[in-house]
Amino acid sequence: MASETRVRFAPSPTGALHIGGARAALYNWLVARQSGGAMVLRIEDTDRERSTPENVEQILDALRWLELDWDEGPISQVERSPRHQEVLADLVARDLAYRTTATAEDVKAYKQEHGDAAGFRGTPSPDGEGAVRLRVPGGDIVVHDLIRGEATFRAEHLDEPVIARADGSVLYNFAVAVDDHDAGITHVIRGEDHLSNTPKQLLVYAALGATPPAFAHLPLLHGHDGKKLSKRHGAASVQELRAAGYLPAAVRNYIALLGWGDVDSETLIATPDLVERFELSRVSRNPSRFDEQKLRWMNGRYLRELSLDELTVELEAFTGRSGLRAGAEISAEKIQTLADFWPLAGFLYDGPVSDPKAREKWLTNPEHLAALVDARSALSALEAFTLEEIEAALRGVAAAREVKAKDVFQPVRVAIAGTAASPGLFESLIVLGRDASLARMDAAFAARI
Repeated sequence: MASETRVRFAPSPTGALHIGGARAALYNWLVARQSGGAMVLRIEDTDRERSTPENVEQILDALRWLELDWDEGPISQVERSPRHQEVLADLVARDLAYRTTATAEDVKAYKQEHGDAAGFRGTPSPDGEGAVRLRVPGGDIVVHDLIRGEATFRAEHLDEPVIARADGSVLYNFAVAVDDHDAGITHVIRGEDHLSNTPKQLLVYAALGATPPAFAHLPLLHGHDGKKLSKRHGAASVQELRAAGYLPAAVRNYIALLGWGDVDSETLIATPDLVERFELSRVSRNPSRFDEQKLRWMNGRYLRELSLDELTVELEAFTGRSGLRAGAEISAEKIQTLADFWPLAGFLYDGPVSDPKAREKWLTNPEHLAALVDARSALSALEAFTLEEIEAALRGVAAAREVKAKDVFQPVRVAIAGTAASPGLFESLIVLGRDASLARMDAAFAARI
């Protein structure tokens, strides 16, 4: 790609940044960074009721968390209203657009007379009142799509589009084309739900006498069941992924692969490699399925690539707690997200959790209680409270009692953790220390049902 490549990401700030929007942002960013060009961030905020400062900040915060920076902006579309009015007046003055009082009923009547496939052609209002429609010239309108190939729209089938309301406020397809033209945008990369807008925007470009950008319309995202991605499939936005404990690098890697792949079948691709290898021409036309279980697996791989210091920093930032290094070290192999850590290892810091089923299974049977007593005695007698000595002592109890190891390990685990799921038992005892471990075993025995 040429160095003058200029892409834009233009979200509507009506709430959280959904995953499809995040993928569009990433693909724009990859194209900009690969080409040495610029990424322009524009906020499509013409819906003033929903485009609140809080919603705008949600979008910006999501992009920052994803570590997708931009070179220009954020630019408010509504603040460009004077420029929109200038272009609108020019088009009307050159008779490339006209004011008309035609209503929806007039359009319906026109089609009844000329056929349903006939594009509506209005009559200018004599008093210069009404909405503004853009004239449709003859000939075909061809969308050259970098992903989907060419799509041809017959001009005679297109209604002359409304580009401004009677009150003068401009519509999206007009404003976005003017803004892209003024910003020198060379590539428009967005979801295929915008494909129907593209012919209207090309009409605006033609009226401006300008060369349109290259378009690339991304396939929609589906859930694991093949239906359009929504909250019922799990996390549906960047904010939800962040709250669920995913790492930005893992999310970037995963959403990059939602519809794109290169000649290698590699799954784990670091961001610098994505920048080098990404090609729009290799984006599939078919819908991609967002599978949160696969994302969890990938995130777990990314977590295990962190150093202990890095993992500790991430966990402490996520939980708002400090002093988690020891717990992080013994939990690293068992967690797939940052959110997995506290349910697994929080007992190390806040005391045993309440899991009545685990306690009933492992701390009510007389045999299990007896095993707990023997285990406590064996642990208290150790000269060195080390991993090897702890394991040997507890396995010795199982051998002496002629029971399976789990019939000793699990009562001890539930006594110190409150639940049957934890990091490694021997490692957990080490982190707690001898005194705290014995105290928890005493308390569990005293509280037996």
